[in-house]
Amino acid sequence: MDAPVSNIPEYSVSEISGAVKRTLESAFGRIRVRGEITEFKTYPSGHSYLSMKDEAGTIRAIIWRGALSKLQVRPENGVEVIATGKITASDKRSDYALQIEKLEYAGEGALLARIEKLRQRLGAEGLFDEARKRPLPFLPEVVGVITSEKGAVLHDIRTTLERRFPRRVLLIPVAVQGGGAAEAVAAAIATMGGLSPLGRIPRPDVVIVARGGGSLEDLMAFNEEVVVRAAAASPIPLISAVGHETDTTLIDFASDRRAPTPTAAAELAVPAREELMAVLAQRGTRLARAGHSVLDRGRLRLARAASGLPDLPALLVAGRNRLEDRGHRLQLAPRALIAAKRRALEGAAARLPRPQESIARQRGALDLLGVRIGGAARAVLARGLRRLALAPDPAPLLRGRLREGRAALLRAEERLDSVARRRVAERGASLARIPDPTPFVLGRLRERRAALEGLSARLEGASYGALLERGFALVRDASGGPVTAAAAVLPGQKLSLQFADGSVNVTDDRAKRRGKAAAAQDTLL
Repeated sequence: MDAPVSNIPEYSVSEISGAVKRTLESAFGRIRVRGEITEFKTYPSGHSYLSMKDEAGTIRAIIWRGALSKLQVRPENGVEVIATGKITASDKRSDYALQIEKLEYAGEGALLARIEKLRQRLGAEGLFDEARKRPLPFLPEVVGVITSEKGAVLHDIRTTLERRFPRRVLLIPVAVQGGGAAEAVAAAIATMGGLSPLGRIPRPDVVIVARGGGSLEDLMAFNEEVVVRAAAASPIPLISAVGHETDTTLIDFASDRRAPTPTAAAELAVPAREELMAVLAQRGTRLARAGHSVLDRGRLRLARAASGLPDLPALLVAGRNRLEDRGHRLQLAPRALIAAKRRALEGAAARLPRPQESIARQRGALDLLGVRIGGAARAVLARGLRRLALAPDPAPLLRGRLREGRAALLRAEERLDSVARRRVAERGASLARIPDPTPFVLGRLRERRAALEGLSARLEGASYGALLERGFALVRDASGGPVTAAAAVLPGQKLSLQFADGSVNVTDDRAKRRGKAAAAQDTLL
């Protein structure tokens, strides 16, 4: 049997795929799709593939290589964006995708969330640490500026620099918003830091990255990671001045100083010349006052020291007087010394004992002692004889006693004689031990005489008498004072010339000689 005929149209696969493609492309055209980027990946061909999702669905998307470089927003996973493009379908696979031509952040909330996430990640790396920030130079020679060459920002910076302290400005113009702005700003910062201090183009001492105000989307180039890392790696101190005072971008955290406006950035870069001149004038005044104060104190100390110093002319006069007195006394001293020494020698010579006299006295004493001893013996013998003569005829007993007495008398005479001889011998030995003082006395006399002759020679050498003997003469005035200069002699003054053998009185005859000369001249005339 034949199958029943149906009125349902029959299409081939290619017809259905082509119809679906035409329907999708004609029905939607250019559309804007809002969603979160996921599965983003760029292939070696340069094309990027991703997916956009929301709470209920997912759509595949593609960014061709030519469109990727023109996007103002760099696609990142997890970022909510609004993609502008068109729907395209594939004939062979029967699937569709969104061809993205433009990307935008889905509101400020998404932008702020992305910025905060990047800030936390870069902050964890230490790019925002205060210890990395460097002080700005006090007075830079060259100020580098990275901004757009169009607009009021560059004019404000130049005007402020000219007003405060004119400096050389090195400008690198860049785009400050739109596609490629972040890369251009980062490249300009790196270019500024790569300049050589000795190169033809001067290297800036400080760099200002500036932009005028705008929306959050307009300022997103300065929130990009490439700009933040370039600012943190800059070898030159960097000032960020992006947006208005209330605007904050990530480059502000990485820069060394943040300025609320471009004008404020220029004010931070250079000091005010008028203020510096005022400070210099004030310090100069203080320095001058301090110098005057030091000088005044020095003068006061000098005056006090001068008041404490003695009168030098008076000291010189007193010293000269003492010197003259000492000289006069020195002239008289040798004679007085010689006289005193002579008297001392004469007194000492008078007091010296003579050995002959001492020996004679000792011998006289010995002779006297011998005479006294002999007289005593004879007296004792005479007394005994007298007693015997007066006595009656002695008996045999008396004769015996007489013999005993004579024997005792003889023994006594012998003892006295031996004692006298011993005393004489002891005195003679004592006298023999006494040295003869004559050589000692003569030696001392010779020494004293030699010293006296030396002093006499010195006295004669210091005396003017020796000069007189050599033919010189001592000139004295009428009062006996010495005359040492011819200018001190008045015409007709009487003088005394003392020679070695006497004095001669003379009178200055210069007046007479002048008169004779005048008379002779008158005669000739």
